[in-house]
Amino acid sequence: MRSKQTKRILRIVFIIASISSLAFVPWILVRAWILPLPDTVQEQVNEAIGDGLDGMIVYVDQAGKPPELYAAGWHDRKNKIPSDPKALFKIGSISKLYVAVAVAKLVNDKHLSLDKTLADYFPELVGRIENADKITLRMMVQHRSGIPNFTDTPGYWEAPPKANSENLELVLDKPADFEPDKKYSYSNTNYLLIGEILDKTLGYSHHQYIKREILIPLELNNTYSLLSEVDLDDVMSGYSVGYDGDLKYNDFINSSGSMVATAKDVGIFLRALNDGSLLNDNEQAIYSSIYKYEHTGLLPGYSSIAKYHKDIDTVVVQFVNTSGGTTWNLSEIVYNRIVKIVRSKKSS
Repeated sequence: MRSKQTKRILRIVFIIASISSLAFVPWILVRAWILPLPDTVQEQVNEAIGDGLDGMIVYVDQAGKPPELYAAGWHDRKNKIPSDPKALFKIGSISKLYVAVAVAKLVNDKHLSLDKTLADYFPELVGRIENADKITLRMMVQHRSGIPNFTDTPGYWEAPPKANSENLELVLDKPADFEPDKKYSYSNTNYLLIGEILDKTLGYSHHQYIKREILIPLELNNTYSLLSEVDLDDVMSGYSVGYDGDLKYNDFINSSGSMVATAKDVGIFLRALNDGSLLNDNEQAIYSSIYKYEHTGLLPGYSSIAKYHKDIDTVVVQFVNTSGGTTWNLSEIVYNRIVKIVRSKKSS
């Protein structure tokens, strides 16, 4: 009897705790999560705009079906230009997938070694970056270096430096976050340094290498390494909660997140990365040992999610041109609902 009473009491406590916790969750997120699932992806995209996102683009590539593009909201809110599914978008840290592919290719060609240290590649950083003689290229690719993240600098996004050297200066002579290879901690500094290593090794810009080895073979004609390479009218505007301006003019140039692309191009790249058509067997083995096969991106005014869902053999890419507040949480909820819709259609 006591056991049943105890279980009943614990159940009541759990329910009360659950209800209390909802009081601290913004209602818009609860609403987006609990609403009945729409029948179509387009309905879900429209619903997300109604929940406060300015604009959205979604690309769905299911094996055996023609890829589909969806869009809603604003491409340019000020000029009342509707969202364009073929618009260019700042993909942020999704760029790291392309850089990691370049590393795998160059390691396979014996131009790079994953076991060489930062000190081997840049002796001048010994004493400026703690543990430079212990941090390997592999650790940097995997975010296991312990090097502080320059974008974590207080007030960074208020006036971010453009030059790589200026961004690197923000972490020089600072203590490591942890001993090399002891933990995982996401750091954009890792990929800034990898970009510099690639440039030094190649003798020319790694952006050119990525174009030659990845973009051209896959016919990704709407993917660019830098914002400066494109017509800004073709780029989806970016907005942040509490700020009225357009953030698309902010230029983020280092290799940790500089690329601009259409949703379709990102989807084609992700499919090729996951199905093995981008890399040969040796390159694929190297890549699998160092990095992941999906990514998200987040810059002021821009959030993106690009994933391959093996169980339904489907790539889903989502672009949202609103950041700040709870918009990232809302974007994740919407993305997961879109995948559920696709999965339900697949099983029906």
